[in-house]
Amino acid sequence: MPKRRKGANLSRRTTNSTVMRDIRARRSGEQIQQNNTDVRASMAQLRESLSQEARDERNQQRQLERRETRRFIVNRRRGIDQQRQQLLRAFTSDSFLRLAFQYEPDVEYYAHSKVVIGSLDKGCPHCHALKFKNEPVGMCCSSGKVQLTEIETPPEPLHGLLIGTDPDSSLFLKSIRTFNSCFQMTSFGATEIVNNIAANGQQFNSTFKIKGQIYHKVGSLLPMPNESHKFLQIYFMGGEDSERALANRVDARCDYHNLNSPFARRIVTDLDALLNEHNELLKLFKSHMHKLQSDNHAIVINPDRTPAGEHVRRFNAPVVDDVAGIMVGDRTATRQIVIRRRNNNLQFISDTHRSYDALQYPLIFWKGQDGYCVNIKQRDPVTGAETNKNVSSKDFYSYRLMIRSGRDNIILRCRELSQQFMVDMYVKIESERLRYLRYNQQKLRAEEYIHLRDAIAKNADTAEIGNSVILPSSYVGSPRHMQEYIQDAMTFVREYGRPCLFITFTCNPKWQEITSLLLPGQNAIHRHDITARVFKQKLKSLISFITKLHVFGPTRCWMYSVEWQKRGLPHAHILIWFVDKIRAED
Repeated sequence: MPKRRKGANLSRRTTNSTVMRDIRARRSGEQIQQNNTDVRASMAQLRESLSQEARDERNQQRQLERRETRRFIVNRRRGIDQQRQQLLRAFTSDSFLRLAFQYEPDVEYYAHSKVVIGSLDKGCPHCHALKFKNEPVGMCCSSGKVQLTEIETPPEPLHGLLIGTDPDSSLFLKSIRTFNSCFQMTSFGATEIVNNIAANGQQFNSTFKIKGQIYHKVGSLLPMPNESHKFLQIYFMGGEDSERALANRVDARCDYHNLNSPFARRIVTDLDALLNEHNELLKLFKSHMHKLQSDNHAIVINPDRTPAGEHVRRFNAPVVDDVAGIMVGDRTATRQIVIRRRNNNLQFISDTHRSYDALQYPLIFWKGQDGYCVNIKQRDPVTGAETNKNVSSKDFYSYRLMIRSGRDNIILRCRELSQQFMVDMYVKIESERLRYLRYNQQKLRAEEYIHLRDAIAKNADTAEIGNSVILPSSYVGSPRHMQEYIQDAMTFVREYGRPCLFITFTCNPKWQEITSLLLPGQNAIHRHDITARVFKQKLKSLISFITKLHVFGPTRCWMYSVEWQKRGLPHAHILIWFVDKIRAED
């Protein structure tokens, strides 16, 4: 490195530098501009006064100085890195013992192979999903048993709006839930939709949350006299010609959702044309509209049937003549979607109907693709043949939400709309689990349930117990599940006393493992799939680092709970008991 000039004021905290900084701060804009002009003129004059040989010699000298400086910095950094790596490699499982009490500030513990979680680069051999090295093998496709067709890349302009190439993409992605509401064919409802309100009364940017159940409703194709068009009915608004009909539809959507800007109207106009051209469900409704001779006629969409001529496991968009029919009267199956020509009744849609997703999320399932239904069969990973086992809703949507190399997952680009979709589908997963428990009570109602034993011992009326639905401890969040955790925690306290450590571990949205996986324009709050997976891997790594490597000493037992902040990031509270209690002098 070049030698420092003796007596030079190179520090930023010298008296001379402080004075010069104050002088520069007091200068006006005109003075700064004039000074820059003078400096440029003097430097130009100096360069002109130098001969070509002197100029070349000076440039060569500067290149040598810069090269020497870079070599010095690189060698110093390389030496520090080598020293740290040697220290890390020197750590064995034994050398981590009680390491917390012998902390070395020069050692980057986070870079040790027993701590780092790695990158998302482990591909599934069956579905090509990308995973972290310690994630379960079958979390994406159940090790090849779940095989679904991918959601096709949407055409323009929807594709450009989603990936950011369209000039109005920023407005679209910021209000994507509103734009989806403009085109949804069913209404979305929940027991309670939670809005986070700050102390000053303003709503802050948060995740989508609900309490209770979610339900979708569908009305008739045409509104009652003197009533305005809503949801699916807007698609059937007419006019003197096709242009007037399109304008009427755009006005109805924009007025209802307060989209008044010309940019929003252009987006609505383009998406209306796209869905009318490509969405097979809309084509189905319009092709059958003329067959509805009276208001008592209805279009019936079967819940499980697949298109004629297609493979039984294919999930393409509906084919008109195979998936729907015309019905007169009220004779329908429980899970069928019945859309009448005109009435004022709303029908609840079964969450296991294959069109449940496409009717509510037309911007994701822009072609009207089928979603989850109960008759999807698992496949043999080797032969590809169907088995007699069905794909669960959890496995279905786990497959849908995975990141795959070389494929663009449209669901993960939808920001707030993807949050609503994930919440909606998770409620569907929980509902399926609860239905199983409800209809399999005979298998679950065994003598070991304490309430039944108590009732028999006290000669109580056991018929009343038989009318209740038992949630076993295997159902996460049930009273029995929480009671078992409480009993475990109290057993630890009874046997080993108070815990030695209480640790709060919080997800950092700036973790490199999270930011490297975000798509352009996204932040961590838009990708709960990434934050949840990264946080879980880091939490498991932390617990393993403490309990298996014994950095605080041998561990007796431990437990933790995970909570979510209002803005959607998880954090964990960890309790740990050690064989040797930690003392204040340690």
